[in-house]
Amino acid sequence: MKLLNTYDDHDEAKEATEKLTGDKRLASERDATVVIYNLFGIPSWGNFHRLGMYNLGELKLLLDRRATWQPADQARHAEIIATLQIVTKNHGLEVPAHWL
Repeated sequence: MKLLNTYDDHDEAKEATEKLTGDKRLASERDATVVIYNLFGIPSWGNFHRLGMYNLGELKLLLDRRATWQPADQARHAEIIATLQIVTKNHGLEVPAHWL
């Protein structure tokens, strides 16, 4: 398990925990009067999508209409893929070929 995300709100953190599949754990930590909630789980594209991270929902919409892309769509796709390349290094994942 790895740290997937942090939250300031307990209810939001619990909702996110329920969305994950596989092993998961929610841990709180206090710094003075501030409490943050660390969500640990299995790093997978499915879990990241369920959490609404890394613009994966937008990427899905872009890929669904790939045949009609305009230059702005191509540029946005490139931005999202650049971000996902960083995620792959941090979490040991690979970007699926059909997303490229």
